[in-house]
Amino acid sequence: QVQLAESGGGLVQPGGSLRLSCAASGFPFNKYTMAWFRQTPGKEREFVSGISWSGNTHYGDFVKGRFTISRDNAKSTLFLQMNTLKPEDTAVYYCAARDGVWTTDASQYDFWGQGTQVTVSS
Repeated sequence: QVQLAESGGGLVQPGGSLRLSCAASGFPFNKYTMAWFRQTPGKEREFVSGISWSGNTHYGDFVKGRFTISRDNAKSTLFLQMNTLKPEDTAVYYCAARDGVWTTDASQYDFWGQGTQVTVSS
């Protein structure tokens, strides 16, 4: 049974930091492309960042050096370090897995977590 469980979301002030985690099980994590997406009410899921099984990384244009994606294949865990957070980063953040090369198209991902809420507000 495939499971992706996000954690680490919460309320943070503008300029603050959060580290999201995604614990994976039920599939060969070390062979899958992993990614983070985010979604706000009424909008489509937006690509945040992706990482190949070998560690190549990709970021959405809005990230501008503020976020860092990483993975621990030994622990089947995906991370997203988010720094210099802005109110517009407020969203539900989802991790996703894909048996293939990375893409920004959410419909191409095979598995999804339930999401974790990130709220950036003073």
